[in-house]
Amino acid sequence: MLWVELGIVLLSIFLGARLGGVAIGFAGGLGVMVLAMLGVQSGNIPWDVILIIMSVISAIAAMQMAGGMDYLVHLAERMMRRHPDKITLIAPLITYFMTLLAGTGHTAFSTLPVIAQVAKEQKIRPSRPLSVSVIASQIAITASPVSAAMVFFVSLMEPRGVSYLQVLAVCIASTLAAVILTSLIANHLGCELENDPVYQHRLANSEIAAPDRQQLEIEAGAQASVWIFVVAIVAVMAYATAVSPTVALITDPSMSRDQAIITLMLTAALAIILICKLDAEQIVTAATFRSGMSACICVMGVAWLGDTFVKSNLETIQHTASSLLNAYPWMLAMVLFFAAMLLYSQAATTKALLPAALALGVSPLTAVASFAAVSALFVLPTYPTLLAAVELDDTGSTRIGKAVFNHPFMIPGLLAITLAVSFGFAIGSVVL
Repeated sequence: MLWVELGIVLLSIFLGARLGGVAIGFAGGLGVMVLAMLGVQSGNIPWDVILIIMSVISAIAAMQMAGGMDYLVHLAERMMRRHPDKITLIAPLITYFMTLLAGTGHTAFSTLPVIAQVAKEQKIRPSRPLSVSVIASQIAITASPVSAAMVFFVSLMEPRGVSYLQVLAVCIASTLAAVILTSLIANHLGCELENDPVYQHRLANSEIAAPDRQQLEIEAGAQASVWIFVVAIVAVMAYATAVSPTVALITDPSMSRDQAIITLMLTAALAIILICKLDAEQIVTAATFRSGMSACICVMGVAWLGDTFVKSNLETIQHTASSLLNAYPWMLAMVLFFAAMLLYSQAATTKALLPAALALGVSPLTAVASFAAVSALFVLPTYPTLLAAVELDDTGSTRIGKAVFNHPFMIPGLLAITLAVSFGFAIGSVVL
């Protein structure tokens, strides 16, 4: 029955991936229903992860409606235009830190048009900064103090003696170092723009748009909204550290860490509405709100499906995988990589697989070092930010090949995750 159930899981994920978007969550629900019809006891819906995503996205949507995202894009554009020749290094760092701050990679949408334009103006192959920037926005989820994946992962690690700050220290250092090195290497990927035949063809046929340097109008409350959101994140980190068993400044907290994140983010959203004088009804129309709620459905469906399958076959999986993972710890990163490729969500992959991996006896060091591998959302070229980068590059350098997998995000993505996991083992052996 294990193979039958696995086939149902894979078919459901494949169907959802083919339909795209929120459909992967719908397909996860279908998979759970089919498994239940076969007599499989359904697993747990990841409500904690979903509620964290909803609350964080609500605060980000409020910040966006107040003009905070435009303000951040304005700062990012100034930084890139100050050193346009170094855009392949600067752009990924910007998307990395924006995701680190917000806990969602969808913040990259707002900076991708600027990256494509600055690269084109400098005659730099746009696929270089665009590809690494998309990868940086994905891998930064595993270093963000407020991402749903990180919060759930920390809840698994703290009972095993690894604190919130230790996990953040290893994950931020390893992923940031990986992004920087990948950016430097990406400068040598692909031919130069003027030698690209697709670019030459489009240039000859006037298919490349002229540079557009329109100035963004920054709303009056934009800066205030950003500062409110930053203060909320600092408060989250402070509270999570204070209630951590290893620090134990608060030994009997009235709220759990998850509850604190939810309340602080909802309060931040309210503060932005009041201080920036927003119409609360307009927040649900924000692009980040729609994408965040879509992510909730995706996480609910696929994580529920994954939990149902793993719990149904836990003994078999433990018997088969425990000796293999103990002998080859790096295999956990490969398992997480291929699961994330199908599940399309760092939070869903973390929720579905890491509890089972730790139950097999995987060491805390291996789990923390391998955590970055849940960011393999770039393998199938259908992820929203990846597709946006392709559409925004009218030079044609950021294109998906006929073989589907031969796209410009593959090498930077594989390289960034390999480096992050390697650095994770090195740094983790010192910090943990």
